[in-house]
Amino acid sequence: MLVPLVENAPAKVNLTLRVIRRRDDGYHDIESLVAFADFGDRLSFSRGDKLTLKVRGSGAEQIGEGDDNLVLKAARALLARRPAVMLGAFQLDKRLPVAAGLGGGSADAGAALRLIAQANGIARDDPDLRAAARATGADVSVCLDPRARVMRGIGEVLSEPLALPPLPAVLVNPGVAVATRDVFAGWSQVASANTAVLDFAAVARATTRDELLLLVAAQSNDLEAPAIHLQPVIAGVLNVLRGLAGCKLARMSGSGATCFGLFTAAAAARDAAKRVHAGYPQWWVRAGTLR
Repeated sequence: MLVPLVENAPAKVNLTLRVIRRRDDGYHDIESLVAFADFGDRLSFSRGDKLTLKVRGSGAEQIGEGDDNLVLKAARALLARRPAVMLGAFQLDKRLPVAAGLGGGSADAGAALRLIAQANGIARDDPDLRAAARATGADVSVCLDPRARVMRGIGEVLSEPLALPPLPAVLVNPGVAVATRDVFAGWSQVASANTAVLDFAAVARATTRDELLLLVAAQSNDLEAPAIHLQPVIAGVLNVLRGLAGCKLARMSGSGATCFGLFTAAAAARDAAKRVHAGYPQWWVRAGTLR
């Protein structure tokens, strides 16, 4: 019996997010420094004649197993470009909250493409693999090779990977979903006019945690205000994180509602996560490292 292939689908965290403009096609050009957590969903793949998906875990009911699941979309996007690829059965252990600003679905899709590539002897940098990622969704490209980068355009323009100093972090989701479309609809170009431009060269040169924290703190997330307008509890989460001992910076990730707190020590992040969980047991809370 063949042993299933397994890939982790790590959470994507937008350390910064500048919205540049609303495009004529309705999308938005952005600039975002993204990092990946050392936890996330888990996807397995068994070779077979039929493409199937089974989902289990805390978010299984919310995302379902239908054709709109990004795992299946990614597989079909690659099949359209490589009709001879061997597909099979996927099983997704959904551990990340859904519609949370962590790129969970995109991370799953990226993991699916890596698994199919491994099963079929396709190189990770194959143009068809990258094209399938772009066709599946804006964030799938960066999740195909989950390493810290700067994303531009609608997410499809990527910098070279960045060797960021590891950042101990606490991620908190208050159990509310925020629709990305609604958050972007509430974005104001006027409100974002003074947002600092990311100094990519300085980020690439950062070798210490303190240097990186200073650079990230000088930025913002332009979607934080419209997301709070839709779900005021996000402001409450940020206040809780900012009040934790050792928290150097608290910010929302992506279009929300997950927020993160950055710490200078892993032990402080773990202790903080325990305190948040004890005080707000209904919230999803995880401590880990972003890099």
